[in-house]
Amino acid sequence: MAYLTDRKRAHGLGASHSGTRQHWRMSMSSVALAVLIPLFVFTFGAVLGGTYEEVVIYYQRPIPAAIAVLTFIVGFWHFRAGAQVMIEDYAQGFARRALIIGVTCLSYALAAIGVLALIRLAL
Repeated sequence: MAYLTDRKRAHGLGASHSGTRQHWRMSMSSVALAVLIPLFVFTFGAVLGGTYEEVVIYYQRPIPAAIAVLTFIVGFWHFRAGAQVMIEDYAQGFARRALIIGVTCLSYALAAIGVLALIRLAL
């Protein structure tokens, strides 16, 4: 008969010691997005339907450009972290690693494309 306590039986079966940090980062990015998304909608809506020249002049101003860049960066970071948690929950083995690498590359690529497009537009 083995005399194991509940703690000893559960040791090694729980979280990988990064759940609190990951939850905190997701919470902070969601709060940042709760502020950035309405700001982005209002700044983007101001030039929606305008000519190319009007949009370029508008995004040469620092505040709308900064809001748009921050929204892209924080939004795609939040997407990557959320997708990674979902993949970790439902995929196993090599598929898990491949999907996490793919989602990470996709997220960084889309964020870079968005930021570079805004930089090109503003210059």
